[in-house]
Amino acid sequence: MTGVSRRKRIWGWYFFDWASQPYHTLLVTFVFGPYFATVASEYFIGTGLAEDVADARAQAMWSWCLTVTGLIIGLGAPIMGAFADTSGRRLSWIIVFSMMYVVGATAVWGTMPDGSNLWWGLMAFGFGFIGAEYALIFINSQLPSLGTAEEVGNLSGSGFAFGYVGGVVSLLIVLALFVEQSNGKTLIGLDPAFGLDATLREGTRAVGPFTALWYLIFMVPYFLWVRDTGPKGHGRGVSDALATLLMTLKSLRHRLSLSTYLGSSMFYRDALNGLYGFGGTYAILVLNWSITSVGVFGIIGAIAGAVFSWVGGKADKRIGPKPVIKVAIWALMAVCVIVVGMDRSQILGVPLADGSKLPDVVFFGCGVLIGGFGGVLQSASRSLMVRHTDPALPTENFGLYGLSGRATAFMAPALIGMVTTLSGSARIGVSPVILLFVIGLVLLRWVKAEGDKDTWVGS
Repeated sequence: MTGVSRRKRIWGWYFFDWASQPYHTLLVTFVFGPYFATVASEYFIGTGLAEDVADARAQAMWSWCLTVTGLIIGLGAPIMGAFADTSGRRLSWIIVFSMMYVVGATAVWGTMPDGSNLWWGLMAFGFGFIGAEYALIFINSQLPSLGTAEEVGNLSGSGFAFGYVGGVVSLLIVLALFVEQSNGKTLIGLDPAFGLDATLREGTRAVGPFTALWYLIFMVPYFLWVRDTGPKGHGRGVSDALATLLMTLKSLRHRLSLSTYLGSSMFYRDALNGLYGFGGTYAILVLNWSITSVGVFGIIGAIAGAVFSWVGGKADKRIGPKPVIKVAIWALMAVCVIVVGMDRSQILGVPLADGSKLPDVVFFGCGVLIGGFGGVLQSASRSLMVRHTDPALPTENFGLYGLSGRATAFMAPALIGMVTTLSGSARIGVSPVILLFVIGLVLLRWVKAEGDKDTWVGS
């Protein structure tokens, strides 16, 4: 990559976060996820189910989609990471998974508002989501090559902050120009753009193709300015990749700090993904919000995520990532307790007057904390992983990091789905994330704040 400055490489790497964030902001959490919950709930009500039962059925269906995609991502992540390191090919895989992202996001358009093809919507969403998460593994593995160990925390935080800004901008655009309210108008009183039919929810469904187009446009700086600078592999293919992965897994018994960190992050990142995956559906099913209200909630959360991630990156540089992670987990646990203990009639057992707006205000505050500390947690976690990453095997190590974040990615959705089904309550169904945060926090005590460089292959 002759002639491309380090500054351009860093900004090119940042642009992946900007380009990919809308899949999480628009599809997972604030537009398509709530839209799917609404459509599924109304469909089940139409079959004769009571509203509470229909809401629980809709949340359970969404949870099983996230469960299956989580299993696929978790099982494949370390294998592909090892293959990338043994073959020396990373950018080619990023292209492949980017194509999955674009195809899946575009196909979300076909999720009709009458609930006639719910499974199509889930399969399209899941296909693109797998591509987004696999691409992220390879992007994360490039972080160590962008700066020193002291710099990567700040770089990681700035990347997440830039991504959250992209999420805010994309969400503002779709709310202003596409997503229709109950009156058929967008948030600023316009008809959905390009003549989209509000009665068929085409403005809301257009969030899929919009997300795909956004990604295609804003990945251009990444592909122009970023090239692989890590070690080039000389393996022969999958067999070498599996052999290398097996050796790495065996070596984990000698790397207590890394092993414990992978276990810790497995639980607390799963809990965070549970919050992201069900925050919007909670607002729809428990608080009876509109998708537009959820979108505004998302803007506030994403702005908080950008600000908190940037500040968290500075704190990471100053005191290291481990203390930052611990503060973020405690804050998110407190938010979970409030969310689980609240509905339209009471907050933590304190009755509310009919029509009280206090639950809305409180949940908006929760959105600030979820978006803010969620961004901090992801950024600092990526930084702490760099301190445990052998420079000879960056993609494989981040494949293991991807595995720890996704091997049990089915767990939070599965637990939420199970508890939702057993309790018949979409609100109570979110409670398992508290336990997952607690387990992650406990395991973190055995993680070395400065990593385990003494155990690396080349040490």
